[in-house]
Amino acid sequence: MKLFEFKPKLVSCLKSYSKETFTADLMAGIIVGIVALPLAIAFGIASGVSPEKGIVTAIIAGFIISLLGGSKIQIGGPTGAFIVIIYGIIQQYGEGGLLVATLMAGILLILLGVFKLGAVIKFIPYPIIVGFTSGIAVTIFTTQVADVFGLTFGGEKVPGDFVGKWMIYFRHFDTVNIWNTVVSVVSIVIIAITPRFSKKIPGSLIAIVAVTAVVYLMKTYGGIDCIPTIGDRFTIQSALPAAALPALDWEAVRSLFPVAVTIAVLGAIESLLSATVADGVIGDRHDSNTELIAQGAANIITPLFGGIPATGAIARTMTNINNGGRTPVAGIIHAIVLLLILLFLMPLAQYIPMACLAGVLVIVSYNMSGWRVFKALLKNPKSDVVVLLITFFLTVIFDLTIAIEVGLIIACILFMRRVMETTHISVITDEINPSQELDISVNEENLIIPKGVEVYEINGPYFFGIATKFEETMAQIGDRPNVRIIRMRKVPFIDSTGIHNLTTLCEMSQREKTTIILSGVNDKVHQTLEKSGFYELLGEENICPNINAALRRAEELMSKD
Repeated sequence: MKLFEFKPKLVSCLKSYSKETFTADLMAGIIVGIVALPLAIAFGIASGVSPEKGIVTAIIAGFIISLLGGSKIQIGGPTGAFIVIIYGIIQQYGEGGLLVATLMAGILLILLGVFKLGAVIKFIPYPIIVGFTSGIAVTIFTTQVADVFGLTFGGEKVPGDFVGKWMIYFRHFDTVNIWNTVVSVVSIVIIAITPRFSKKIPGSLIAIVAVTAVVYLMKTYGGIDCIPTIGDRFTIQSALPAAALPALDWEAVRSLFPVAVTIAVLGAIESLLSATVADGVIGDRHDSNTELIAQGAANIITPLFGGIPATGAIARTMTNINNGGRTPVAGIIHAIVLLLILLFLMPLAQYIPMACLAGVLVIVSYNMSGWRVFKALLKNPKSDVVVLLITFFLTVIFDLTIAIEVGLIIACILFMRRVMETTHISVITDEINPSQELDISVNEENLIIPKGVEVYEINGPYFFGIATKFEETMAQIGDRPNVRIIRMRKVPFIDSTGIHNLTTLCEMSQREKTTIILSGVNDKVHQTLEKSGFYELLGEENICPNINAALRRAEELMSKD
């Protein structure tokens, strides 16, 4: 059996590729490339790096994800979800630390794909996904407040945490730049109303082109020079940087590993959710493990060129679909278009107002917030609401690493609690009605349980949470019968704690001269018990296929006493 199968969608798509398909992919790729430009710049700047690094990420990661990915139409690149993580890493470890964390995340993503864990990622509870996505949205909005209102802080450093940011904003709100605010508001309005007039050309592109042109004219001919632009803050280089390995040392790897896990988990979730949504639109099915390997390769190679973490981008993927893209060729063309823009048109990006980019990111954060879904989840069971709110507030107040870790732990605990609540242990001491049983003949009379025999029924998984519950049930009975029959016909699996519990029960029962009989053990549980050596203690004769056989064995043992 193969450990994994790596099957890029590009290979299968090229087998039946046609001129008509290429024409559709070409147009979609060009449009997606143009659409990706402002987002890549905005995500790069918001993450704390220079604008061209956002574009470099979109070029290299977008190319690799389309070349090697398991989805036909997935578009990869930098996304808003990573802004908070990247900014925090740079604040604490610098850009060198970001490169190391991204490399490790890439390796983890490849391992997830190699060991076929793509499907497992999809089982992360929905409240956790909504909680940290909404939390990221609030945090992204918070990072853009200064540029939306044009606040200045007199040399005071802006804190990286949520509460600290809002405190410094309120202290310096008297420095509001009205022109900045107007530019941001106009940009937001243009983006918001564009879908009413154009479904293919995104509002973010129209806003940036229109607003940049107006601001340029205002500066050049109107004498209004108080609206900061990208060129005022960054020196833009129109070239792909040379590849270079970051400095690696054990201390850096050890301290950055939790962050790398967060990047890998978030990247896996976002890319597979994006691919799943895209599948539903075009009626296809992506290969999640191949997609994770491609995502991993992209996040290993991209940081070598100074790029930032990348994943599947649902907005650009949907733009690709809406404009006719149907194979990975469209994604490759989108990367080539971005490369040409970087090489020949990037100097024009210096005229884009920071307030306009802030407006773009405000809309991104609004769309990401999913406030309607968040509101609907608040009506769900209390356990889901607890997970949702804890994940949300931890993401906002602390950081995403803590939020994901704590959210997953709480979700696992609540899941185990629910399983425990659905697993029942009952005690039968008098008779069994055949008409209510599945493993005995309904034509027989009621099965009478002999005096000195107790029958226990376990209904549900027998794992560490139930083992103690079973012991407590027997302790409440308090009797010392000659024979205990444990019916396990409804036990789908047993873990090490359950085996240990049964072993302890057998040893204790032997000292009390009580015989244990197992009834109706299914094949999976039977193999587990046999492999553990439990049957050597119990004895093969005390393992019965059904309750009839178990009661006959009990009567046989009772007659010997």
